[in-house]
Amino acid sequence: MNAVEIRNLSKNFGPKQAVCGLDMTVPMGAIYGFIGENGSGKSTTEKMICGLIPTSGGSIRLYDRDHTDPAVRAKVGVLIEAPGCFPGLSVWENMMLQAANLDIPNAEEEVVKVLKLVRMEGAAGNKYKNCSLGMKQRIGIAMALLGNPTLLVLDEPLNGLDADGMRIMREVLTDIIKDGTRSILVSSHLLGELQKVATHYGIIRHGKMICEMTAEELDAGCRTYVALQTGDRNRSKALLSCKYSRVEEDEAGYLRVYDRTTPEEIVTYLYDNGLCVTEIKTDKIGLEEYYIDLMRGGK
Repeated sequence: MNAVEIRNLSKNFGPKQAVCGLDMTVPMGAIYGFIGENGSGKSTTEKMICGLIPTSGGSIRLYDRDHTDPAVRAKVGVLIEAPGCFPGLSVWENMMLQAANLDIPNAEEEVVKVLKLVRMEGAAGNKYKNCSLGMKQRIGIAMALLGNPTLLVLDEPLNGLDADGMRIMREVLTDIIKDGTRSILVSSHLLGELQKVATHYGIIRHGKMICEMTAEELDAGCRTYVALQTGDRNRSKALLSCKYSRVEEDEAGYLRVYDRTTPEEIVTYLYDNGLCVTEIKTDKIGLEEYYIDLMRGGK
């Protein structure tokens, strides 16, 4: 049984089709990174999963039950856009109000537990309006965790965070699924950060799923390349392009050779042509480059 199973899902807004024949599977216990450019249908799909907007066609099943089933709706926690908090109230007061809305028994105990999980127990007395963006995102996740849901749907929780905020958020997401009882569907444009925590990926474009893969499949599918620097980059690139089919220059000024070769072979080839290699290494493209390649029609 999967946490989410979507088949042939569609959503129309008048003449515009935002989601078109989408298939998607989120396994139990996964952190599923949902990736796509602006307007690709990510948020629309998440809102349909959460029951915030109706579908136009297809099916959404959560834990093998229709997503409109009240029993399964109680298993879903949501943070889309911003948490609904009162700015002048404290974090604790906002959490207790949400617990009352959900009619949660032992509300104080539950609020203490979720605030500790998102590293906010020390800021419970702070007014919400005085919290940083990263703190507000974690408060939103804490609210989504009230009632002990088994599926969390998070829309761009990493946006706008500084390096320390991102680190804390990664730790929080990892801790949430640690016991294997919860799954997380998370969209993000920060693919380098997402790659550090995601166990599965779905890449959507123009409302259609382009591909789904596990983190292991992504790692196996990412091309390895040799990156190097020389004293004469232009001449080196011209020479390497004569021998290899794909040679590119990256933003850091390294020449990348994507063909199947070795650093030793490249060093020897350039040395024989009067060029000295000053730095060379073997590396692999990450999720961001994989995604850009895919959007360009690469394989």
